[in-house]
Amino acid sequence: MPEGPEIRLAADKIAKVIEGKQIDDIEVGLPHLHQGAERLKGHTVSHVETRGKAMLIHFNNQLSIYSHNQLYGVWMTAKRGEMPNTKRSLRLALHTAEQSALLYSASDIGIYQLKELDEHPFLRKIGPDILQPNLTWQTIRDRLLSKRFCNRSVSALYLDQHYIAGIGNYLRSEILFAAGIHPDYKPKQLSEKQVAELAKQTLFISKRAYETKGHTVPNALAKKLAKTKGSYESVRFMAFNREEQPCRQCVSPIVKAQRNGRRIYWCEICQPLV
Repeated sequence: MPEGPEIRLAADKIAKVIEGKQIDDIEVGLPHLHQGAERLKGHTVSHVETRGKAMLIHFNNQLSIYSHNQLYGVWMTAKRGEMPNTKRSLRLALHTAEQSALLYSASDIGIYQLKELDEHPFLRKIGPDILQPNLTWQTIRDRLLSKRFCNRSVSALYLDQHYIAGIGNYLRSEILFAAGIHPDYKPKQLSEKQVAELAKQTLFISKRAYETKGHTVPNALAKKLAKTKGSYESVRFMAFNREEQPCRQCVSPIVKAQRNGRRIYWCEICQPLV
């Protein structure tokens, strides 16, 4: 499933095509969208935003399109009249005079009044967006130490969108590695310094993933790895998807395990459980 950085990157791509533009025509691939789509034709997209793993396309008539890619959804863009060569099912197409924004394979899509979004079943429950501009590490620290979250393992917490929206499985492994925190610890078991470091790395690693289009390794290391001509997956991460490969910090083998029904990776030396 795409995580917050990937959804924000998709939103950036879509915004370049439709933001500030009038939507001349709309195609929908789900019956429940037909009525709402008619109310959007001829109106202008005011802005595109993300909230965690959800994307919101806002129009100047106070209507908004909500979409969640879930596992298989993907946004594409194309020149008007030049549809991508794909076998995916088209769910939504927004056409301006010159460009098209196209959503394939997703099923969680709806059209809402702007004022209704705060009561949306998903949006009303999620925590702050990890990439929102005004989110601080202090806010993350306070959420870690709150009564609601402090007694849960960080492996569980870092998949919970109620805690912070937009963090998913690869970011979970990468954030915990960067902070030097074993996934079985609970926030209340950590020192003040460890909690602060975890909060800072939560923000820093997520922003790095957005800025580098999915890479979480430090910039200097990323340049060295790029010269090795390794596969995209082999040069992206510090821990995730690197089972039995040497830790990039201590050369101890990276461990793979299951936590909360998802695979997770860590270094037993750099992230000790003591």
